[in-house]
Amino acid sequence: MNINKIRKQLVFHIMLFPSIAIMLVYVFFPMFGIIIAFQRFRPAFGFFRSQWVGFDNFRNLFLNPAFSTALRNTVFIASMKIILQLLVPIVFSLLLNEVRKDLVKRSIQTIVYLPYFISWVLMAGIIIDILSPSSGIANQFLKMLGLNTVFFLGDNRWFPTVLIATSVWKDFGWGTIIFLAALSGVNPELYEAAIIDGAGRLKQTLHITIPGISTTIILVATLSLGSILNAGFEQIFNLLTPIVRSSGDIIDTLVYRLAFESAQFSLATATGLFKSVVSFFLITLSYKLAFKFTGYKIF
Repeated sequence: MNINKIRKQLVFHIMLFPSIAIMLVYVFFPMFGIIIAFQRFRPAFGFFRSQWVGFDNFRNLFLNPAFSTALRNTVFIASMKIILQLLVPIVFSLLLNEVRKDLVKRSIQTIVYLPYFISWVLMAGIIIDILSPSSGIANQFLKMLGLNTVFFLGDNRWFPTVLIATSVWKDFGWGTIIFLAALSGVNPELYEAAIIDGAGRLKQTLHITIPGISTTIILVATLSLGSILNAGFEQIFNLLTPIVRSSGDIIDTLVYRLAFESAQFSLATATGLFKSVVSFFLITLSYKLAFKFTGYKIF
């Protein structure tokens, strides 16, 4: 690279410095703390004087029943979220694409997209009010139908369903935008040819629309694979109670409790490191699959 080109781009490089500094301070430097996972860490002794125990923390972790429960819940909740957050936006975008009045279409799109901008702290309060066993709208409706009230947030049979449903409700508007953008790229001449051949709306959808956005569907699905161990800490942390811990506890909430409630810093770090390593391989696999099936690549 010649000097003149460097001088021309110097301003842009300088603009990158704050972002690079933030990445170094908050992302790369803290990675030194990974060594805690291999120590019997004591804050008073610090990193360098704490006893080195090798893989004992991981052995204790895998023998811990709470970890097995959290891992099972994480995989189940995250998997269902990934599946439904793919299917619901696809179906909704296909239906919304059939709306011919632009004003109505844009209004609906805006309404379903709004929850995406609400933080889980506020959303959790809304969900608690809606599902309250005494005054919530959901239970009031059940009473009107002559049915018994349900303690949605205090029943292990219902709690995972609530987590999955509310997550889909909050986020499917974003997915809808992605698939509506993909639908806009389908060649309209294909629909005209199908109409001439006598194909109805259902056949047009099955044979033109869905194949036309299949690349986007595959791309979104494969990239979602890397999130299989991310069940949504913010959501579950704000809704989880000890009553439903057996069905709602995930790896991230377990790490939080181990570190900040039990002060088991080494075990918490080992848990987080396990999740990070597995997630790294899943993300790598998802990008390889995305490149194989759709030609997607970062660079």
